Amino acid sequence: MAVKTAASDRPILKSKTFLYVTEFFSGMAVMAAELGASRLLAPYFSSSQIVWTIIIGTIMIALALGAVFGGRWADRDPDPDKLYLRIMAAAVWISLIPLVGKFVILLISGLLIVTVSTNFLVIAAFVSCMIVFVPPLFLLGTVTAGLNKFATDSLDDNASVVGRLSACNTIGSILGTFLPTFVTIPAAGTFVTFLLFSGALLAIPLIYFISMKAKVVACAVSAVVFAISSVLSPMTGFAFWENHATLAYEGESIYNYLQVKNLSDRTILSTNVLFGVQSVTMKDQGLTGMYYDTALAAPALADHARSALILGMGTGTYARQIKRYYPKMSVTGVEIDQKITDLAVRYFDEPDDVPVSTYDGRAWLAASHDTYDVIMVDAYQDITIPFQMSSDEFFSMVRRHLNPGGVMVVNMNMISDGEGSINEALQTTIANVFNGACRIGTTYTADVPGTTNRELFAKAPTADETARYDGCDDAWRTTGRIATVSEPFTSTMRRDTTADSLRAVTRERTGDGELAAYMDEVGGRMTPVRDPRIGTDDESLILTDDHAPVELLGMRAIDQLIAEQAGPYREILEKEGIGGLLRAVQ
Repeated sequence: MAVKTAASDRPILKSKTFLYVTEFFSGMAVMAAELGASRLLAPYFSSSQIVWTIIIGTIMIALALGAVFGGRWADRDPDPDKLYLRIMAAAVWISLIPLVGKFVILLISGLLIVTVSTNFLVIAAFVSCMIVFVPPLFLLGTVTAGLNKFATDSLDDNASVVGRLSACNTIGSILGTFLPTFVTIPAAGTFVTFLLFSGALLAIPLIYFISMKAKVVACAVSAVVFAISSVLSPMTGFAFWENHATLAYEGESIYNYLQVKNLSDRTILSTNVLFGVQSVTMKDQGLTGMYYDTALAAPALADHARSALILGMGTGTYARQIKRYYPKMSVTGVEIDQKITDLAVRYFDEPDDVPVSTYDGRAWLAASHDTYDVIMVDAYQDITIPFQMSSDEFFSMVRRHLNPGGVMVVNMNMISDGEGSINEALQTTIANVFNGACRIGTTYTADVPGTTNRELFAKAPTADETARYDGCDDAWRTTGRIATVSEPFTSTMRRDTTADSLRAVTRERTGDGELAAYMDEVGGRMTPVRDPRIGTDDESLILTDDHAPVELLGMRAIDQLIAEQAGPYREILEKEGIGGLLRAVQ
């Protein structure tokens, strides 16, 4: 039985080729929008698995609803003109995302931050996706059902038509996945990526209507709106409020949004607009005032200060500080983002004698047999904590790459304490690796004043300590219980973390009075980490490769930080309303 629709009256659709081309570009636009969504949201909400889940979930909701309504509309009114108008509207909407989307996200965040007490990140990301991305993707979700209606001449070949349409959509989706990730975003950025793929999609309905000399006004308006967005969008960045006189660079890589600011006393790199500074170089050599200064306790705590490995090199801030104060130390860096390494050379005076490998930190450790006196783990950024670099297996690998008496220092980006906190899980996991049953006191933390950073120091046992206490450690790992030892264990770490000892060792090894005085203050902030399971029945979470819910734990810390910072504004909103809140933020 033949299926008659209005498509038979459209010359451009008689060969059916244009229908398959439409399906191809529709599928490509959907995936490009999804990849673009992750990059648009990342500077504001992070690029964690939680955010990815929200993006995928909301987009699937939009596509599912689109399929349902698209099928109904195609059955009730099989008019291809209406379908191509929906595609045109979706293309124009996507083209406006780089111009308007960031303002919408910030408006939503501003409203929710003073009204939502918990799960801010989840709610804000979900609402942002629903408002910014669901409408155009709902419209694109209607395409397949409509095209199937118009492409089917007979019920005898209906399955073949569905298969061909599905294949075109899938091939388009593949290109819409790979091109943004590996080509357009690294080369031209997220904003241009939205414009490129929305422009390709917009060309389809424009060709369709121009071929029939129909919908001239709609075509003209769509083209003008697209042109305006194409001109204005690249002129504004993610951090549109920044002073462009100090903004030296803004761009993107495969992994990150990147921003370099040239300030009066320092140059800084931010890989996340709203959450701090990731690297810095001081124009006057000296301490940075950031967590790198506290982390300089590691070379003083180690039995020797001859070599260092930095996992999460960034632009080389820690490497520069080590080379300044410990010039005889050899330093090796590992950084997964090649573009950050390029920026380090261009803006941050990265030392020429520090080799940097472009690699994932854990994969690099797995392939290396070298050992070091100091290993810095600086791969955590707000809620974005790579689970594979937070587990018992990872820290065991780090310990194997430490020389006897060597020290691992971990930059934990969020001060978060208490039962069920991300730091409790990280500290317990690290203590489990470095303390074992008997090495109580080999793990210490030091909070960094005026920041949300906490530095954790864990010292590998000396060769003598290993020989004396490995039996006890084996018993712990075999039975999960403390073995009885004949004498109390006193770690060299415990002796070396006193303020007097840190100051003396630092002065002896560096000859720098300023750093030695600062280490005296760092020693006063040192707090021992005790594995909470020792002597108790507490089953604190040990992060493993199989079970490391770092995103959820990190989200709790974000909620805690937001509650502390937004608390006064919430009180103003409750007492004085919107007017009082607006006056307070002016």
